[in-house]
Amino acid sequence: MLSTERITIRRLELQDAEALFDLRTANRRYLEPFEPRFPESHFTLAGQREAIERGLEMWEKDQGYPFGIFLNETGHLIGRVILSNVVRGAWQNCTLGYFIAEGQQGKGYMTEAVTLAVRFAFDHVDLHRVQAAVIPRNQRSSRVLQKVGFRYEGLSKYYLFINQVWEDHHIYALTREDWDQLAE
Repeated sequence: MLSTERITIRRLELQDAEALFDLRTANRRYLEPFEPRFPESHFTLAGQREAIERGLEMWEKDQGYPFGIFLNETGHLIGRVILSNVVRGAWQNCTLGYFIAEGQQGKGYMTEAVTLAVRFAFDHVDLHRVQAAVIPRNQRSSRVLQKVGFRYEGLSKYYLFINQVWEDHHIYALTREDWDQLAE
């Protein structure tokens, strides 16, 4: 569990399934243009339990680290940030992904959550590089990464299959060296 004054990120547990279900269903249409197409079963309580179980398995196998983003004041789940696709060996890399409830946009919570997740990547699981991909039209998401200190590395054409379309993505990265310099 990592916290700022306003939010906490922590591993999602099975008891969070109902809150995750509420978050996912309430924000389904809002997030749809930025996510892969999920089957209808994903938007059920059972589907969210399965997602949490997959996340717990990722933690156990050092394959990824999904976190819920919780408001300290109320304890409400407002989003998710995930370090996924962990690769060890010479690369020591992972992929960063995140979303936040539409009603929580523009308050700085995601910048705080991404900062905490990056701190976890470097200080707790000893990764060297965190990479993120953002659809060019998602300027808010790009701005979050820039605020945290990610550098823009380039455009990947037809990078991910998002909402039934192969979308171009801007690639951003942050290395341990970058992180250490930001901390100075």
